Amino acid sequence: FIAKPCAINLGIQDSGPHRAQPNAILEKVFTSITKSPDGKRLEGLSKQLDWDVRKIQRWFRHRRNQDKPTTLTKFCESMWRFTFYLSIFFYGIRFLWTAPWFWDTRQCWYNYPFQPLTSRLYYYYILELAFYWSLMFSQFTDIKRKDFLIMFVHHLATIGLITFSYMNNMVRVGTLVLCLHDASDFLLEAAKLANYAKYQRLCDAFFMLFGVVFIVTRLGIYPFWILNTTLFESWELIGPYPSWWLFNGLLITLQILHIIWSYLIIRTASKALVRGKVSKDDRSDVESSSEEEDVTSNSTKGVFSTSSNGSNRINGHVASGQWTEE
Repeated sequence: FIAKPCAINLGIQDSGPHRAQPNAILEKVFTSITKSPDGKRLEGLSKQLDWDVRKIQRWFRHRRNQDKPTTLTKFCESMWRFTFYLSIFFYGIRFLWTAPWFWDTRQCWYNYPFQPLTSRLYYYYILELAFYWSLMFSQFTDIKRKDFLIMFVHHLATIGLITFSYMNNMVRVGTLVLCLHDASDFLLEAAKLANYAKYQRLCDAFFMLFGVVFIVTRLGIYPFWILNTTLFESWELIGPYPSWWLFNGLLITLQILHIIWSYLIIRTASKALVRGKVSKDDRSDVESSSEEEDVTSNSTKGVFSTSSNGSNRINGHVASGQWTEE
């Protein structure tokens, strides 16, 4: 009701990738046997249909792509995520601005575990937990990407941390972790929205800002502010409580994921700056033929340009630019 009219006003059409030529034999193989036939099967189909092997490969590529979501669908999903991330981030900032533990992390452990659970803190936690559960479930119905396992581990660790910290009344430090993670997510979704709408410079600007905020918060503030208080200040103030190892183990798991994603972001940015354009993203959900890739390579001018097939989806759901895919 909201995102779709916005997308249409921005000129985003509800059209998907190039559709494969109708062929009963190939369609039966695709639906009943395999979506990616090996060399032996391709040779057999080539003899049966009197088609060139390359033509059959192209047919299967187009057939796989036509099941992918349209740019309009991805715009609507990104707009929903952008709305949630932005809203929850400002809610968290507004709530934490007056919280003493936001300015002094040692306050997270004073009088623990006898710390009151206010209604605002409760709703903040429940909203975040509900959202990450939705991501966990939707991941199995979304397009399966190469970072599926990483995102699965991330969602498990996040849900485990939210639930565990709530059950153990570690909600003060939990709110800091949640707010810190929300600080960059809405910028990534904004970059995706700009990309779908083909606002190239705005997309590049949002992604650059996202990269800076992500690295500062996840590689700077998180380890030196959050991990410092959970590893050292908590040990000093309340001692090694029974769940200390599990709690910090989950937090360190998140930090490892932060390092992996930061590497991907920096690698993508470096390639774009060196080449002056974005190369094909190996995490793309739309497979391009060699001809399409040549067109894309020759026509790419921006740091985050849209490829000729114009479609893509990071845990995202990005169009075919490599910026936000990584």
